[in-house]
Formats: sequence, C-alpha cells, structure tokens
Amino acid sequence: MLTILFDGVAYGMLLFVLACGLSVTLGLMNFINLAHGAFAMVGGYATALLMNRAGVPFFATLPAAFLIPAALGVVLERTLYRRLYGASPLDQVLFTIGLVFMAMPIASYFIGSEPEQVHLPEWLSGSFTVYGVGFGVYRLLIVVICGVLAAAIQLFLVETRFGAQLRAAVDDARVAQGLGVDVDRIFAIAFAAGSGLAGLGGALAADVVGGIDPSFPVKFLVTFLIVAAIGGSKGILGALYGALLLGVLDVAGKYYIPSVGAFIIYAVMIVTLIVRPQGLFMRGDGR
Repeated sequence: MLTILFDGVAYGMLLFVLACGLSVTLGLMNFINLAHGAFAMVGGYATALLMNRAGVPFFATLPAAFLIPAALGVVLERTLYRRLYGASPLDQVLFTIGLVFMAMPIASYFIGSEPEQVHLPEWLSGSFTVYGVGFGVYRLLIVVICGVLAAAIQLFLVETRFGAQLRAAVDDARVAQGLGVDVDRIFAIAFAAGSGLAGLGGALAADVVGGIDPSFPVKFLVTFLIVAAIGGSKGILGALYGALLLGVLDVAGKYYIPSVGAFIIYAVMIVTLIVRPQGLFMRGDGR
C-alpha cells in the first residue's frame, strides 16, 4: 500500500513538472498553449540524444533539457505567440495545436520515429526497502527534484518583484506598462520559464514513459489539461495538488482495478468540471 502511494506521489510530481509550465501560460498569462507538450518533447530529446550520441552523463544533460526549450520558447513567443495574446481562445487553440502537428513530423524527419531511450546510471536504476516499503531510487530522486522546484517556483511567483509584475501585467497590461513594467520582457521570461520547465519534465519523464518519440506531445496533452482542470489553472500550488491527486489515483487504480484503472482520472476530471469547474484547489480569489 505504502509502495503504491510512493509511486503515485512520484508520478504526480513528474506530472506537476510537466504541466506547471502550462499553468504559467494558461493561468498566469491567460494563453491557451496546447503546444506545451512539444517543448517537453524537445527537452526529452535533448537528454536522450546527448546521452546516446555524445556520451554526456544524465545529470549534465538536464540544464540543456531546460535551456534549449526555454530558448525555443523565447523565439516562438517573440515571433508568433505574442501576436495572439489578445486573440480568442479558439484562435489560440487552433494555432497551438497546429504547432503540435508541425512539431511531430519535424521530429520524425530529423530524429526518426523510433523512441529514443534514456539509459540511467546503474545506481539510479535500483531500489531499496525500508520497513517493508519499496522505494525506487530514480522515483525518489524525482520526488526530491520536483518538490524543490515546486517550492522554488511558488516562492518566486509570490515573494519576488517579478511575480508581482507578472500578475500586474496579466491583470492590466496597459496600466502595468504605464507604471514602468516592461510587459514584453516579463511575458518573454515567463513563457521561456514555462517552456524550460516542460523540457525538464520531458527529460525526467523519458525513462518512466519508455522513451521519447514524436507522438509524445499528443500522448500527454490530455494529461496536462486534466492537471490544469482539476488543480485550477490560476496557481502553481493548485497544479501541484492536482498532479499529486491524479498520480496517486492513476497508480492505485491501475494496480487495484487494472480493467478500469486507466479511466479513473477521466472520471475525476468530469466530476470536477461538473461540481467545481474552477478547479478543486482554486481559492476564492482565483489566485
């Protein structure tokens, strides 16, 4: 039981890092970025290719898995995304889903359609038991890394000047700009951070999901959206709680009732949207 709980928490933490960038763009910037999974794919490929073709150690690839999608996010935000900040949600959905269907064949053409595996160091592939509870070393590492990231992101958004400027820019960009806030720079940094976090999540998830392939953005797109729907799209903590809930329910459901376990998270999403459409963990002020 406790082993299943631990695996569920580890999976939930991984979902959080994969989806928290979407919470930044969707919740804090009011932009529906369905191409979020493509940035996660880029980060996963960065780690896999650096390890498999250049012999770079796993941990040394993680900065690249963050920085490469972040740089790509800045380029796309400056050239394409910024033109749709004031567009309708339908326009944003159609544009970003179009980017997904462009990214997939591009990845397939240049890298191939077969999954790129991430071969972890031997010491990360093991497990140990404490009082009868099994812990996978890599999953424990995921819990630690993602927990630190969650705390750091929340503190950064709530306690720093940048976080206050970002919230002000989203609430009323014209007023914020009149008060001296560089709205363009704030949005570019926030979008880069969200893209980089997606890439880091893709790198950490590569081993768990059995490798990175061109279909990765589509396979996990619905999962990202479910995390945002259940946790509430306006805050990082909501995404964290929603991801943990989904992770535990998904792992426990597949273990105890494998015939229908895969559908539990969809049932939770449907009930959430009916009973509390703003999200289970959304506070009354929406932040």
